[in-house]
Amino acid sequence: MLNIDSIANKFRLSYFIFALLLCAAFVSIFLYAESRIEQDLVKARLLQQLELSQEKYGDQPIYVADPGIKIYRYDKAPTSLQAIANDTVQEASVTVNKASGAGHANLHLFAYTQDGQTYILTYLENTEMVMENYPVLAIFEHLEDIFADTLKVAVILSLLIAAIFSQLSSKQIIKPLLDLKRAVETDHHNLSDLTHLPSEVGVLARAIDDKNHKLEQYLKREQLFTGDVSHELRTPLTIIMGASEVLASQLDADSHLNEFTNRISTTAKETSEIITALLLLSRAPEKLDAPQTSINNIALAEMQRLKYLLRYKSVTCQVIAEQEYSAYVRPELLKMALGNLIKNAFQYTDDGEVTITIDDEKIMVTDTGLGIPEAMMPLLYERFERLESQYKDEQTTLSSEHETKHKVEGSGLGLSIVQRIMSHMGWQLTHQANRSGGSTFSIYYK
Repeated sequence: MLNIDSIANKFRLSYFIFALLLCAAFVSIFLYAESRIEQDLVKARLLQQLELSQEKYGDQPIYVADPGIKIYRYDKAPTSLQAIANDTVQEASVTVNKASGAGHANLHLFAYTQDGQTYILTYLENTEMVMENYPVLAIFEHLEDIFADTLKVAVILSLLIAAIFSQLSSKQIIKPLLDLKRAVETDHHNLSDLTHLPSEVGVLARAIDDKNHKLEQYLKREQLFTGDVSHELRTPLTIIMGASEVLASQLDADSHLNEFTNRISTTAKETSEIITALLLLSRAPEKLDAPQTSINNIALAEMQRLKYLLRYKSVTCQVIAEQEYSAYVRPELLKMALGNLIKNAFQYTDDGEVTITIDDEKIMVTDTGLGIPEAMMPLLYERFERLESQYKDEQTTLSSEHETKHKVEGSGLGLSIVQRIMSHMGWQLTHQANRSGGSTFSIYYK
């Protein structure tokens, strides 16, 4: 099937249509010229016959000149001829009787006024009549056939030449665009060879080259920023973890302060892992090593880590998996993505259950919480968009106690980060509203 969106095919099609229109114009000119010449020849023949008949027979109501010529005085002409005759030669197809049966012939007719008297001149034309009685018209008919055959061949050849020429020329026309495409695909090494061209391709190459330089500078600044932030944060995090360990060693085993030292140490370690994951996101996916990582272990670890969010809620949670599943992925990235989904499920579920289901193609996080309003769906993965504000907008009659119950902390970056991780790893994230309430987020990792 012809791809109309292709520039080359658009050019070929436009050139073929142009050739077709040009041929149609020539055919129309030929048909018009042929018609006018034939009319003039027929008119001259009939006027000559009228003059000869008047000289020979005098004034008569009807003149008959065999074969095929019949001249009527207007008042003696058939009513059908009176209705259509004018000073322009007209042609009509009529049925004539022959010895072998009925046949078709062309009837030429026009009205002519002479000395105040109007005549209708008719000429019934067929091949035998023309060849025997009107050699000039016979020659014209012969030439007409020759020109018609020649015109048919010319039209066919023109369209064939147009198709071949458009095929060859379109390749030359789109060649600079293909060169530009290859230059862009080869990391712009050959792009500088096209920037000096004065054509539109050169203008486009210069614009792309300039945009590439700006993007490279932007990416370099982002990578430097991420690296600097990581370097500057790791030192205080290391100090915090070390200080928490020293503090924990100086406390009694049954001290109530041990909970806080453990929380400080755990949070510092989690922050360090988050920094590592963000650094991985700043690198090209093809430059990352992807070890075989257990999905079950990470899901269980994240569920246990975030269970503190359910301390005051009647919510159960579980991981369902028929066997041990794994994927080739950096564990830091999988932990961040899955952790954000589990954290959202815990935060927005006040009663019921949260289930993490793992199979050989996807990881599903299902909850029985608030669900996501329809108005928020277009902004689901946008940065800084939170369920809390959307929920309040739709439920303006909520009591202050109910609003406080559903108020959760967060910046609205969780799903945006998960979506970015999915794109980075070439995976897919989907959302589905549950019939009984709540949401199901699925990570397709194969």
